[in-house]
Amino acid sequence: MKANKQEQKKEYRLAETEARFAELIWQREPISSPELVKLCEKEFAWKKSTTYTVLKKLCDRGIFQNNKTEVTSLISKEEFYSHKSRKFVEDSFDGSIPKFLTAFMGGKKLTKQQAQEIKQLIDDFTI
Repeated sequence: MKANKQEQKKEYRLAETEARFAELIWQREPISSPELVKLCEKEFAWKKSTTYTVLKKLCDRGIFQNNKTEVTSLISKEEFYSHKSRKFVEDSFDGSIPKFLTAFMGGKKLTKQQAQEIKQLIDDFTI
């Protein structure tokens, strides 16, 4: 229960540039911070200080850690986007998956394969 409260307090959000930066780390982790600086200079034309500033922000948010110049994630890319998706449904649709799906579908029809996959997901996640 304590972990859930801590997770709720964490700020799992990324601005566009932060998301591109996070992708670099997720794709290459573990990565040394000096190597990350070089990569960000090449990819974003960032100075060393900019890389370390953005890295510190994301470490403070509990997404990454920089331990003795080794940068690794504290949550995976999949966990990050899963949390972001749940938060979107909570904030935009009062947590209602059916309301979200109705808005998402926008009157489109599902293929039989898509309907079967959704039914299977429902069966897998029903308590």
